[in-house]
Amino acid sequence: MMISQFFVLSQRGDNIVFRDYRAEVPKGSTETFFRKVKFWKEDANAEAPPIFNVDGVNYFHVKVVGLYFVATTRVNVSPSLVLELLQRIARVIKDYLGVLNEDSFRKNFVLVYELLDEVIDFGYVQTTSTEVLKSYVFNEPIVIAPARLQPIDPAAIFTQGAKRMPGTAVTKSVVANDPSGRRREEIFVDIIEKISVTFSSSGYILTSEIDGTIQMKSYLSGNPEIRIALNEDLNIGRGGRSVYDYRSSSGSGVILDDCNFHESVRLDSFDSDRTLSLVPPDGEFPVMNYRMTQEFKPPFHVNTLIEEAGRLKAEVIIKIRAEFPSDIIANTITVQMPLPNFTSRASFELEPGAAGQKSDFKETNKMLEWSLKKASVESFPRSFMVSNITKEAGPVSMTFTIPMYNVSKLQVKYLQIAKKSSSYNPYRWVRYVTQANSYVARI
Repeated sequence: MMISQFFVLSQRGDNIVFRDYRAEVPKGSTETFFRKVKFWKEDANAEAPPIFNVDGVNYFHVKVVGLYFVATTRVNVSPSLVLELLQRIARVIKDYLGVLNEDSFRKNFVLVYELLDEVIDFGYVQTTSTEVLKSYVFNEPIVIAPARLQPIDPAAIFTQGAKRMPGTAVTKSVVANDPSGRRREEIFVDIIEKISVTFSSSGYILTSEIDGTIQMKSYLSGNPEIRIALNEDLNIGRGGRSVYDYRSSSGSGVILDDCNFHESVRLDSFDSDRTLSLVPPDGEFPVMNYRMTQEFKPPFHVNTLIEEAGRLKAEVIIKIRAEFPSDIIANTITVQMPLPNFTSRASFELEPGAAGQKSDFKETNKMLEWSLKKASVESFPRSFMVSNITKEAGPVSMTFTIPMYNVSKLQVKYLQIAKKSSSYNPYRWVRYVTQANSYVARI
């Protein structure tokens, strides 16, 4: 695989990092890319696709925490491979800088360019392993003080009562020295699930799927072997048999359609007791990716009802019911509904006493938006009525984040470090996160 250029742009289109490896693409490629993404005309309601071609140049991009990571090339390369490369570059930079944002890039541009020169040579990928790069990259990162981070700390949404994520998990570099001079031996495990659900207009589930990953970030010295135990009732393959499962999966327990593991994971005892053995590399990496299409209970039920209110008018009532435990709080909930281009106006009606909610009609892209900062099961069901719209509106889509909750019920029962050391101080905590990937209700 060969790429010509790599660059990172801010949301405003500012050029943060730029490296031209082969001098095959015009120098104005950054402006061409940003103008094309910002003013994508093929569909007024859609964002630019991750891959497009302009004047014979292929542009590949991913958006990570508001930054555009872009690669260009004139040759025919595997799109999935380039997109995976961009994600891995973002992950490596985050491992070194601790936090990924525009400020940390500008403070550490020398380190970032050094990383890029080791990752890619004359357009060809050399390595994307944080552990391998530590042997070649020697610059220390300039750690961004907590006060310089964004006002809303991503770690803050994972607070649930007395349960709080350790503060260094999000912002710690894998190579920066601790200010106290003492290395903190830490390892963090996340189970992140993105769910896709399609509801009929009457509220019945038409399709449902979970794409999940067990993510790990290790700061352990000495490369100790660790063991991770998953649910004993975990079954792989809906047919009852699979490469990793010699027992019957008759429907009980957690049933995954398929899964794959990081190259460092050993499956010697996975069939017998559902444990994974590995020597974790430095930095952040996915221990296991999995997919589940078995019937599951979605965190929200969405019902929509549309009624005609005239020849060119209609009323839509959207009702949302929460299905998760009462001690769980969902954050950043947004409900959207596209309207036809000829829609002139829309009016809203929220339930009485609806605090922390707001509604808006974005006339530029003809989109209705209903947002809630946070909500628990006690604050649902909630309903939202829209009037003076055309009957051809929809479908309704929903995005949300639910910390400390996962739909599949997959769990890390324990994490065991084989090497005994007084410096290893285990923190018995796993972060669970559920996010909406495609949560849609038809009208």
